[in-house]
Amino acid sequence: MIPDLTTPTSLKNQLSAKTIRPIAASSIHGIAFRGDAMLAIDAKNGYLLEINPSTNNTKILNPQHWQDFVGATGLAVAGDVLWFATEESVYFCSLVEGDFTPQLFVRLSYPANGVAVWESTVYVTCQKTGDILVFSRETGKQITRFYAPGIGVENLTVKGEELWVSDTLEQTVYCLDRATGKVIFSVLTPFESPTGLTFYIDPETGKETLYVAYSHWEPYIRDNPNAEPERELQYRDRTFIHPLHFHYYPDKRYALSNGYLVEMSYVEELAPLDPIELNNLEWRIALPAETPRQKVRKIEAIGLPFTEEIRDGQRVAVFKFDQLTDRDRHIFGWKALLEVWSIKYRIKPKDCEDLPELPEEFQSRYLVDNDDLAMDTDIIRRAAVEAIGRETNLLRKMYSIRNYIYDRLSYGIKPHIDTPDIVLRRGVGSCGEYLGVLLALSRLNGIACRTVGRYKCPPYPLQRGVPLEPDFNHVWMEFYLPGFGWLPMESNPDDMVDGGPYPTRFFMGLAWYHAEMAKGIPFETLTSEGVLVPKEKVSIGELAINHVQFTILEELEPEEG
Repeated sequence: MIPDLTTPTSLKNQLSAKTIRPIAASSIHGIAFRGDAMLAIDAKNGYLLEINPSTNNTKILNPQHWQDFVGATGLAVAGDVLWFATEESVYFCSLVEGDFTPQLFVRLSYPANGVAVWESTVYVTCQKTGDILVFSRETGKQITRFYAPGIGVENLTVKGEELWVSDTLEQTVYCLDRATGKVIFSVLTPFESPTGLTFYIDPETGKETLYVAYSHWEPYIRDNPNAEPERELQYRDRTFIHPLHFHYYPDKRYALSNGYLVEMSYVEELAPLDPIELNNLEWRIALPAETPRQKVRKIEAIGLPFTEEIRDGQRVAVFKFDQLTDRDRHIFGWKALLEVWSIKYRIKPKDCEDLPELPEEFQSRYLVDNDDLAMDTDIIRRAAVEAIGRETNLLRKMYSIRNYIYDRLSYGIKPHIDTPDIVLRRGVGSCGEYLGVLLALSRLNGIACRTVGRYKCPPYPLQRGVPLEPDFNHVWMEFYLPGFGWLPMESNPDDMVDGGPYPTRFFMGLAWYHAEMAKGIPFETLTSEGVLVPKEKVSIGELAINHVQFTILEELEPEEG
């Protein structure tokens, strides 16, 4: 029996961790609940959709007025009134009469992106001005405005005294104080391009679930008999709605969101390219770390057994060979079962006005050039001064250094890593080269920082149980904030807009797909006869082929407390 979409049954707990895929929807930008039914705007087609979340069954509510909704990017329901934003205007219409003839509420000078309504107040986002505009529902007059928390197209919804905002470029949902517009905390979304959000409150349990809509293009190979060869690269719309699970820990200054149970394996296949003989060889490979956003449930050996040691606080697997020659063939490595989460810290510059002194052991280890950082070259020393200007606040210093480097570098993959002075002159760098410049400029400015890596799980959390292989390794950094601890920062993924403004999603934040290991230590090293084997003599890349694999097993919800 097909459920009646006009009178959906209670959802209870059916929707926990359920992805909603509305039938025939192309590009969802605004969502709202009316009872147990979800309403959504399909911006591409102009459809106002009513969706049964438990079955994905979909109904078009505005078959005669779809043209009025084409391009709409915001949606709100207040009682029996529907509100939506499109182009430079905000409209409303009655849900009771079912007419859906739009009535103008307000017209702006720039495009309106999102709309939310709470009692006598209407909130409207406008990316062009960078504001959340606040209007009187009765008069249509603007009351005040708040600064928008991000830089992308933003949508919003209201829950009690909180204003919740999604941002397409920031890959973030913000929780704001509804009265002041101040950010309370923010969480990263598990997918790119969030385009709408709404809360569902179970009438029986009172449990609140935040749903977020996503809309983007994906590439695919299309068969075409008229092409040569008979296929071509095309793009298609992809849109869906998924719960955003999160928990904010105010005492720890961070929020966790949508975690995944992931099986990761790292294996070396010994296949030397050149004649080699190494005696009493110890081959060390860093193991996944325990962090606020990553928990290690289990680690086991693959191929050969290993012993474990702690190096500078990091777990390392040690594989031992009495003798290793080019005639030997082995497979060895480890497999780990990991809980990984997205994390976003909420620390403000004013929290950093009176920080403790940096510990002496950190100064001797994390403020020095111990990795070919070219910190004694004129170009790097000059850049370190230019990057911060007269800034004295440590957090603002770090932010200024990041933006300075983004202004001067463009991303490009290279077969080897050059030193920061060469990279800065060239103006193009890989993630490792961005990182080198970040480390050099930060350390010269008294900011302790270290390298973190080593791989990212392919970001496809809906592909459960399928082995996924990353295209390449990846490194990022952590900087130390005395009194708070180590904070994550991506090396280059936020350098997406020439000249800025740049997103801050991965400044003091890290997405779920990062596998953390080798914090401040080499990921792999070789020791023969008790002596470190230099790269010039033996390259690990010429000794073995690595095999890296991730399998996403299930989605997790962060625990309270």
